[in-house]
Amino acid sequence: MDDNGDMRHADVEPSITVENPLVRYDEPIRAALQELSRKSRSSGRFEAGHVLPAPGEDLTRFFAASDIAITDLGEYAGHRLRLLDLMRNERTRTTKTFASRLIVARAVEHIRRTGERMMIVSPSSGNKATALRDAVSAAHETGLATPEELAILVVVPTASRAKLWSSPLASDVQARVRNPVAVYHGARRDEVKTLAAGLVDGFGTEMYRRFGVRLWYTLDLDNYRVADIVRAFVEQDYLPPAKERLHAHAVSSAFGLLGHALGARRLAEEGHGESTARYFLVQHLDTPDMVLSLYFGSTSRRSLPTYTLDHANGFYRQDTDPRFPLTTFALDEILDSTFYTRQPATSAEMNALIRSQGGGGIVVSRHECLQRYSALREVLQPAGCILPTVPDDLREWSLVMALTGVLNGIDRGLVSETDILVHGSGSYQVTDFTPVPDAHLKTVESIEDLAKVAADAAEGKSV
Repeated sequence: MDDNGDMRHADVEPSITVENPLVRYDEPIRAALQELSRKSRSSGRFEAGHVLPAPGEDLTRFFAASDIAITDLGEYAGHRLRLLDLMRNERTRTTKTFASRLIVARAVEHIRRTGERMMIVSPSSGNKATALRDAVSAAHETGLATPEELAILVVVPTASRAKLWSSPLASDVQARVRNPVAVYHGARRDEVKTLAAGLVDGFGTEMYRRFGVRLWYTLDLDNYRVADIVRAFVEQDYLPPAKERLHAHAVSSAFGLLGHALGARRLAEEGHGESTARYFLVQHLDTPDMVLSLYFGSTSRRSLPTYTLDHANGFYRQDTDPRFPLTTFALDEILDSTFYTRQPATSAEMNALIRSQGGGGIVVSRHECLQRYSALREVLQPAGCILPTVPDDLREWSLVMALTGVLNGIDRGLVSETDILVHGSGSYQVTDFTPVPDAHLKTVESIEDLAKVAADAAEGKSV
């Protein structure tokens, strides 16, 4: 660290790229899937099996989008920071690639085993939709499944439609018909989960009877956790051992950190020693539920500190609780619509992990991210993560949020660990993608609306 408290790059380690970890760690992934299969309890919904296709050239090419990189970002106030880059797929730029490829691979195995058609159904705040659609498209491209066999329907809140990446599923007319994107205009963004679950529960049997299409609702913790075990395996194989390594992540439900914890547990069972991982949650003011739950045992916003408007500078300010923004433009600010889950079911499990192993959490604001923005642009360049010159051109703030949270936590005495691994779960800008055109989106207001979209897609109707 220099005299101004900036990050120092002396003696940094070279960047490491781990190619195709979904293939490299094939055996532990299959074992984890089987463990989850034994423990899973039936919800009454259809679910594809927990089996992947047999290894082969086509599956290797399909999983090739799963590279992970590790880059030393230097030191800050005596803390060594590294980036775990989970954003290497240029068709998504987010960590959702890993789970999406495994989900689609499981769908492929079911189709091959039964001959049944399948439509994946997923609610999303944007990134899961893009990654699942990319995985379905990749399955078509690699010949794992045909467009007639495998399709996908996603439903997103209107606030997230600008985050949806176009792809062959949107540019090709017939693919667009079979793989619709539905947009919900309701006030509560997370209501898209209710719509998608309601479609599968209320119309799944009818869809199979009429069209021979299975609807698979894939938004389940285990479907994502199993993919993220590769984070722990990569850490074990490519990073030096650490007694107290802090894993920092911008989270909505913390699926990624729970996946890392599962991987660390499986490594311990293989004789690598008990996990010493500590976990640090970073959130924003619109949905700070996991941080609130961790520290106050409730997601009630009554536990937020009291802010006063600083008329001279034009933002709100507080100085009573360092775990929340000291300055913000709005008290319910939506820094990024990616983070939209309220009262996540994962809070209890994450709280227990942090209380037993260590860690913490912090909430950040756009104003705080902007204060760090220019420094982060410079720090991230060696990792190949290019932030746009103009912050308004950034469309995914996860990485900036995570780093801002870590640096704020260090400055405020919330982070004691000197070895910090920042999980880079998402970062992209306007020049990285073309959004799905509004004309290609289907507006829905109810489960019945969504059911009609699904039926039209299964039948191949364009109107």
